Amino acid sequence: MPAVLRFEDIRFQYPGASGPALDGVSFAVPAGAALGLLGPNGAGKTTLLSLATGLLPEQGGRITLGGQPLAALRRRVALVPQENAFYPVLTVRENLRFFGQVQGLSGSLLLQREASALAFTQLEAFVQRRAGQLSGGLKRRLNLAIGLLADPGTLLLDEPTVGVDPQSRHFLLEAIRDLQRSGRTIIYTSHYMDEIEAICDHVAILDQGRVLVAGTLGEVLASVAPVLSIRLEGPLPPALEASWNERYGLESLPGFRYRLPGTRAEDAPSILGEVRAA
Repeated sequence: MPAVLRFEDIRFQYPGASGPALDGVSFAVPAGAALGLLGPNGAGKTTLLSLATGLLPEQGGRITLGGQPLAALRRRVALVPQENAFYPVLTVRENLRFFGQVQGLSGSLLLQREASALAFTQLEAFVQRRAGQLSGGLKRRLNLAIGLLADPGTLLLDEPTVGVDPQSRHFLLEAIRDLQRSGRTIIYTSHYMDEIEAICDHVAILDQGRVLVAGTLGEVLASVAPVLSIRLEGPLPPALEASWNERYGLESLPGFRYRLPGTRAEDAPSILGEVRAA
């Protein structure tokens, strides 16, 4: 039975960076759920997954699985990264054998897991082909197959459909849905809300290292009020800032970015007009 995966007050800053990549991130993934992790480039999604899998050292906060530190349960968690994580000069089968052995598999168990991963990703016809000669969609399937070798209870998928054709994208989304139906806990990062809606029942939205909203898909879709976000080349003039604060409850963010909660789409032209006038 999968266990609840919790991120509690996670903080991380890269050496030399001017600010944190993650600034107190907290949310939970219920056992057997698929959580969609949304956010723009630089929001902290990949950093969070790298911390969960031990690719980055922990700096602050706790990551637990079923109440136990995740660091002690690494073999129960697998990462399918954005980049192709295999050797292009090896064949599909050679890659699976190698990465299976790296994960401690051998003998009949290795052969069984290899066959299962090949069947699930429908790569049986390509086992003798060098990985570097596969199409973009098949490379993504191989990435997924390697992640499934250890039969993980928790699977972390970092933008697995980037750069693939529509048919391959559809195949991968269906495969991930099947994995979730089998009882696995999944975190799926993406830029695309349509993918999240198709396969996830929970959502967390990151921006600048912070959680903006988290909950079930239905809760998030029902609760998110319209917000106009504006990025300027310099600071907002004080008079306009005071006016917007009074009317909208203005939120000021680093980098001359401003958020105006409660605005409507039809308000945008007049608001931008105020910026031009100022």
